[in-house]
Amino acid sequence: MMGQFDKNALPVAIIGGGPVGLAAAAHLIKKGEKFIVLEAGESVGSSILEWGHVQMFSPWQYNIDQAAKELLENAGWTSPDEEALPTGRELVEKYLLPLSNLPEIKEQIMLQAKVVGVAKKAHDKLKTGKRDTVPIEAKAVIDSSGTWTNPNPILSNGIWTNAERQLHNEIHYGIPNVVQLENRYQNKTTLVIGSGHSAINALLGLATLQQKYSDTKIYWVLRKKQIHEVYGGQENDGLAARGELGIRIQQLVESGRINILTPFHINGVYPTNDKITVVGELSGEEFTIGDIDEMVVSTGFRPDTSFLNEVRINLDSTVESIDTLAPLIDPNIHSCGTVRPHGEQELRHPEKNFYIVGMKSYGRAPTFLLATGYEQVRSVVAYLTGDVEGAKEVHLELPETGVCSVNLASNSCDSDIPATETNDRSCCGSPVLTRLEMKNNSCCE
Repeated sequence: MMGQFDKNALPVAIIGGGPVGLAAAAHLIKKGEKFIVLEAGESVGSSILEWGHVQMFSPWQYNIDQAAKELLENAGWTSPDEEALPTGRELVEKYLLPLSNLPEIKEQIMLQAKVVGVAKKAHDKLKTGKRDTVPIEAKAVIDSSGTWTNPNPILSNGIWTNAERQLHNEIHYGIPNVVQLENRYQNKTTLVIGSGHSAINALLGLATLQQKYSDTKIYWVLRKKQIHEVYGGQENDGLAARGELGIRIQQLVESGRINILTPFHINGVYPTNDKITVVGELSGEEFTIGDIDEMVVSTGFRPDTSFLNEVRINLDSTVESIDTLAPLIDPNIHSCGTVRPHGEQELRHPEKNFYIVGMKSYGRAPTFLLATGYEQVRSVVAYLTGDVEGAKEVHLELPETGVCSVNLASNSCDSDIPATETNDRSCCGSPVLTRLEMKNNSCCE
């Protein structure tokens, strides 16, 4: 596929045509660098369109990359109101599509181009030789393919089962458009699994349907020890819409209109006489939920690294992010705050000029903001184009979540989970610091 390019001027290959991938393209244009974007879907932002009906809680100011904005405005584009909240579809139609249609980008995008493998020319993973000097038929590879197409399964142990796969017609992974799928969920019993904002959005949609169709029954299964752990910062959240989700779900819980099972760990799911049976442990005791019609699984996503088997990458054994980034985002260690600023240096893999960015760079960690991905690619592109100092000067300002929850095992907020679209924590209301400032500051002092 890459053979059409002059090998003395190979492009940077960008895997994924979502917001972060197109931001990488914009930064490469700014640096005068050749690139190609390989998008598996029929449109840029194809994964976002799958949740296009959902309103984002981050306003436009956090969802537009600066280099992309400059390119668009030079072409006569007018930026949306920075304080307005776009839906996923609006993000694509008002920003990504205009960006992708700029002549300098459009000609370099290949749609329906699913990457099935990345490898060094004439070198499998085992062969060292002159590995760092052998091209990948591209100057560099930036993998921004995301995680949306690879959802986590239902079982608490993370294993896919044949029974779950057999139930694919009764299971929706992510956030269903309840309004559009009214006939599917009305007067049915639906079980929602998960504790992040995807699950909350699904529950609120089903609750609205329940007001219209009174026989609609809702179960909410999650692993939290206490339900209030999902309410977030509410009025103290730096993003009002994110705080509002916490307020609304608390009101719904207190209304008694949904059946809450927590902490619940699912051990099995089975088809039973045209219904679904879920078995597991509720507060440590065996428990079975029967007569379920539909399930909404909002348990997060995991990175697909199957096409990276022949390149050398360092992934943390727990989080599946790059190992240098994992200490900043591992929810087992940290339960408060916005992530420390990071860029090219933290995103390096053993394979020269290969980077994983965007949501995929966080592995299985459930938290991410687009602004984080934009800063990642700015830093990576700076490094790839010789601006080493520019790559190091990483600055990232994210809104506080209004929550401070310190992990008792470590009793420290030294590193933090980033404030993001799916599952949020904050760190004592402290400001976001540059890497230089972090040397002499502790998050929870």
